[in-house]
This record gives sequence, structure tokens and C-alpha cells, in this order.
Amino acid sequence: MPTVLAYTSPAIGHLFPMVPLLLELKARGHDVHVRTLPRQVPMLTESGFHAGPVDGRVLEIEATDYRARNAKAALASSVETFAARACIDAPDLEKAIADVAPDLLLIDINAWGARIHAESSGLPWATFSPYTPPLQSRGTPPFGPGLAPMAGPLGRARDAVVRRLVIGAVEKLMLPRINALRAGLSGGQLPPVSGADGMFRTAPLMLVTTSQPFEYPHPDWAPDVRMIGALDWEPPMEPPAWLYDAGDPVVLVTTSSEYQADEAIVREAVAALASEPFTVVATLPAAETGSAGAARARGIDGIGPVPPNARLEHFVPHGPVLDRAVVAVTHGGMGATQKALCRGVPVAVVPYGRDQHEVAARVVAADAGVRLTRKRLTPDSLRAAVREALTKTPGARRVAEGYAAAGGAAAGADALEEVINLPRPAG
Repeated sequence: MPTVLAYTSPAIGHLFPMVPLLLELKARGHDVHVRTLPRQVPMLTESGFHAGPVDGRVLEIEATDYRARNAKAALASSVETFAARACIDAPDLEKAIADVAPDLLLIDINAWGARIHAESSGLPWATFSPYTPPLQSRGTPPFGPGLAPMAGPLGRARDAVVRRLVIGAVEKLMLPRINALRAGLSGGQLPPVSGADGMFRTAPLMLVTTSQPFEYPHPDWAPDVRMIGALDWEPPMEPPAWLYDAGDPVVLVTTSSEYQADEAIVREAVAALASEPFTVVATLPAAETGSAGAARARGIDGIGPVPPNARLEHFVPHGPVLDRAVVAVTHGGMGATQKALCRGVPVAVVPYGRDQHEVAARVVAADAGVRLTRKRLTPDSLRAAVREALTKTPGARRVAEGYAAAGGAAAGADALEEVINLPRPAG
């Protein structure tokens, strides 16, 4: 029985999209082990996996990029976070390998140290990316600012200039740290990498949980980068009873699962929609993760007066809410945004940072929703964005069809089995 060891970064937005793939591997007879958030270990064990927690010190190194005053400072902060975690998750994966003796490693793209150790281990391995990775591609704008694609000579000229500015800054900040980690964590086994692609494209296979028409065409990514469509999964649990009492169409409002001080989205949304014919369900999942979870619980208390048509929760299964939703208001996280689009629910996106500007750009390009900048976020502007998003249902449904056509967890499992040279199951 082949053994798979999966290692995730400390965010449910990275774990949950991986679970359908792990379930598919388990259904095919693989013995699946997972190292992830300690709070999620019991749930994964109940799902039939061999689950254990990542080193608790990883959770103590919290992302603080939301405190940065500009994009460069935010990037530098993220580099420090991932580099500090790398020094812990590399030996943590090494210990897990010794305990499990896996035939295949599946490593989250944000677990830098684990990826380095996987590469130096000599084992078959793959990277799992629950968001569009910052890889270059012909005809695609440089990753980061959220630029719309622009064809023709003018577009190529714009992209060339921006690429030098944006990607050049990324490489300047990230490459020295990554190459120092590669040398130190591998005992000098791994050579340095050069260029943005070299920082992420180190595995024989990268699985990316998106697809066209939400994602731009990338004809030069194949065959080592596979887009398998969005993977929609949540822990099995009963929908809250109050959801059945909601008489009006639902608007879901959700914030990041890894804290980034985006509570303003909820605050403005409940005010914007207080007099609208909707039931507003808002979630703040970061209040229950990380070492500062107790302090973050005050985020709900700080939202202000909650109108009768709104409900605030730290966490509630999004699936049952989205089944009744007409629009989702998101921070632009890939998981939350694609979860809505999987069901053909259009989105109003308010990006705060990280990859969220790129997600928002893809929402607009796919005509599956609207983008509202953080600086323009007010009750009036958000109300207008929700009303406009209501007109984007056809585009959201096209995106849902594209996700389904990409093959999902089955396509991902097929690709992983290619890595370890296993035959595909009959039928």
C-alpha cells in the first residue's frame, strides 16, 4: 500500500482545499498521513487519515504583513515569516518522514523549509498550491499588482516594465533568504536558484487548485504545473439551525483565515446591507486560529451594532450558506472566492494584500464579480458593488463549469500517481 505524507502551512485556507485530494488518494488505497494545524487533527483522524500536528512553534510565528505601510514592506514581512517558519518546518518534516516512511510527499507551497527538505530527501514529491503561484507566463501580467491582461505591443511593453520593477523587487528580497535556507537546511546538497520561477518551481509536479476561465491561459506551464480546478471541502457538520429561518436571499461575507486586520469588510458590509432585502452571514475565521486567537475574538465585538438581518460568526460552514447565497463578499482569498464561484455565486472582492489583488483581477477578467479597492470601502460603495455583482451570475456559472471540466481531485491524484509511477485505477 503506497504511503503519502502531506504537510500543510498553518491556515485552514491551505488545509481544506487539500482534503479532497487526500480523500481521493485514500479511496484509491493509499495510506495517507497529514501534518497540519493541531486544532484540525481530530477532524482529520475522524475522516480516516493518520493525522498529527505540525510543530507548535510554526504557529507562534504569525504573519504580520498587514501591519506594513506599503507593498514592499508587506513583501519583506512575508519573507521574514516564511523564512522563520522554514527553520522549524524543515526538521519537522524530517521527523515526520522518519516516523512515516512515505513513498510520496505532498508539500504546501508556503512551507518553505518543508519544500527544501522534500527536495533534498530524494523522495518523490510534489508541491500543492491553493492559490495561483507567482510564476511567469507569456501574455500574463507580472504577479502581484493585480493588473488586467493587455494584449498587443502596448501590453507586452507594459508587462516588461512592470516585471522588472515588481519581480525584480521580489527577487531582491526573496532570493538571498531562500538560497541561504537551501544551503543551510539541505546541508549544502541543493544548489542556489535564480529567478522568481526558480523559487517555487522546484518539485517534479505542482498542483494548482484553479483553472480556466477563472485563471488566465498558461500554455507554457505544462507539464510540471497542473491546474486541476477548485477543490471545495469543509469539515462535515450540520448546518446551523438559524440558517433555515433566514427568509431572504443570503449574502455571505468572509475574511481571511490567516489574520490580516480585514474586519472592516464585515463592519462596512453589515452597515451597507442593513436595509437591503438580504440575510447577511459574516465570518471571521482568523479569530479561532493562531496563538493570538483569544485576542482576535474581540474582532467580532469591535464590529459595532449588528442589524437584525445580519449574523456574525467566527466560523460557520460556508457550503450551506452559499447554497442559499446570491452574492459573496470576500477579501479575495483564493479559497473563499473560489468556493463561491464553484457554486456559480458571483463575488464582490475587497483585496487587502498577499495574492488577493491577483484574485480580484481574475474575478473581473472572468466577468464573475466586481472588485472594490480597500481605500474606497464604504457602506455606499460596498452596497453598489453587491448590486453590480448580482448581475454577474452568468460569468460565475461559466467559472464553475471550468472548474468541473479541469478534473478536480481525480485529476490531481492521477498526476501524483505519475510522480511515483503507479498505474491509474481501472475505469
